[in-house]
Amino acid sequence: MLELDILDVAFGGKGIAKVPTEDGDFTVFVPNAITGQRVRARVSLCKRRHAEARITAVLQRASEETEVPYQAIPGAPYITLPLAEQRAFKEKVTLDVYQRIGEVENTDALYEGWIDAPSPFHYRNKMEYSFAAIGRGPDADPDADFGDGFHLGFKARGTWWAVEDLEGDSGLFDAQFEGLLSDIRSWCEASGLPAWHAPKREGFFRFLVVRKSLDADRLLVNLVTTSHGLEEFDVHDFGRRLGEALGERLAGFIHTLNDDTGERVEAREGSSKLISGVNHVIERLHGLSFEIQMKSFFQTNPLCAERLYAQVLAYAFQEPIPKADSDKTVTMDLFCGTGTIAQLLARNSSTRVVGVDLIEEAIVDARRSAERNGVDGLEFHAADVGRFLLDHPEYTGTIGTIVLDPPRSGISPKSLRKVIRLKAHRIVYVSCNPATQARDLVTLRDAGYVLQGFKLVDQFPHTSHIEAVALLEFDPSKVQKAAPKDEIAAS
Repeated sequence: MLELDILDVAFGGKGIAKVPTEDGDFTVFVPNAITGQRVRARVSLCKRRHAEARITAVLQRASEETEVPYQAIPGAPYITLPLAEQRAFKEKVTLDVYQRIGEVENTDALYEGWIDAPSPFHYRNKMEYSFAAIGRGPDADPDADFGDGFHLGFKARGTWWAVEDLEGDSGLFDAQFEGLLSDIRSWCEASGLPAWHAPKREGFFRFLVVRKSLDADRLLVNLVTTSHGLEEFDVHDFGRRLGEALGERLAGFIHTLNDDTGERVEAREGSSKLISGVNHVIERLHGLSFEIQMKSFFQTNPLCAERLYAQVLAYAFQEPIPKADSDKTVTMDLFCGTGTIAQLLARNSSTRVVGVDLIEEAIVDARRSAERNGVDGLEFHAADVGRFLLDHPEYTGTIGTIVLDPPRSGISPKSLRKVIRLKAHRIVYVSCNPATQARDLVTLRDAGYVLQGFKLVDQFPHTSHIEAVALLEFDPSKVQKAAPKDEIAAS
């Protein structure tokens, strides 16, 4: 355990601290720290040149921090930092990533600005709370040990086994529901059944997951328990209490059984039962309607997602298109998820739109929502992106624009080479991790794709996360090197 002064913050929200040694200062990285804080942190990894440590308590705040009317939670480490300060450090560290990793020399000319979230508070449409037999209240001394009991809230900083009770509004989700959590904890504790004991991997109550439609202001609640003691639990009485507390806001109540010992909501083998109401909420983005079930893949901040998608469309349809590419008849949305971007592209374009994603459930949702919205001219495929492109060479030379929206790890080198060989005129690259996007920009540049501009999107205020949208266009005169023939054949 160390007491550290945070001297600076690197990309990804890693605070930088120095520990004096006989050989000079030793660097310690501390996630979710703020420059100027003094923290107590537990070392989780130690290497020859640096260590990583997790905060267990903030001993002294930074001078820029302010008081907020919300309970502090690990998922909003920067909520006490004014939004202007958050933007300043996010821009600084992200632009540095483009320069160092992406080898983008003229960021001043190519960076086209910052897109704020419409609302910095209560923006999330999904939240997951944990039950635990080990934990403490929110007002407990941070130096005090965790105690046995019945707890419901978020995992305490630096732990996977202990929970800090959420007693009120976190500022991220829904004030009414989070104000109800202490009552829910009491209902469950009164049943006599135990909360989950993570070290022993036993207990009954495990998770409480809630989805919210920001458009309709309705909630879908999922109580996750084990089956051990199920005969002693009156799930219908629990649902009745929820209904009385939430009234018409309660869209549906689901009970899920999860006997897996891992710390995950989704069980490899489990069952979910709709106890009351319906199994979904309806959300709207840019006039499109989406049916969101508990396991659906959907943007966590839908209001900001509208701004993100508007920028994607602006880049995708930006003029001019060279005459040689004007007759290309396909727009491709790779890693399309539930097909939101694909539907918007199809609704605003006369070209055929093809969406591809590995997750079959997401593709099922995409097809269903496209049919509900009456959007024609698109097709969805459940497949690995790299394999799909290998199996469908007929798309080569037919694509005007490709939209890429990969996971945080970015695109595998083989899949990116297959994307390049499609010879699309334009690529709109959406990224939830600018570091992996910057890495891929180097490969695209060498293949002749010139970065035209990019914007940063603050999808998740009060966290270190930042999203980016970049526009690239193909210029054959800029091709720097081609992949060897044997490498292409192998891929």
